[in-house]
Amino acid sequence: MSDTNEGRLFGRKRRKNADTPRKKFYSVYVSPEEDDELQARAVVRDVTVPRLLFESAMSAHIETSTDRKMAIVELFAVRKLLASIANNANQLARFANTESQFPAEAESIIAEYRAIVPRLSAAIDTLADS
Repeated sequence: MSDTNEGRLFGRKRRKNADTPRKKFYSVYVSPEEDDELQARAVVRDVTVPRLLFESAMSAHIETSTDRKMAIVELFAVRKLLASIANNANQLARFANTESQFPAEAESIIAEYRAIVPRLSAAIDTLADS
């Protein structure tokens, strides 16, 4: 590997020559702003724009903006539920402190909390994978 290739993520700017000829060609039209962004991303990764597009398209992880928005909606729903559960727990704690007895309803609050944690974890994992 040459000195200029050492820092590259893929080892070279262009893809390796194929054993069999590549016969299919795709043409993509972009706006000047999109071209600037593609060029900037390619420079950061030290690859050509065609290689950047190919590697991005062939990536095993494909996410749409709709997928990301759905995960964010789920996080907001979980956040709202957790706020409600926290409010209920606070009311039960206040009751327990003033009446010097632990209310039976506290068990249901713990069950609600335990049920919401897997949803929260799943939503976070979905966003983390994006």
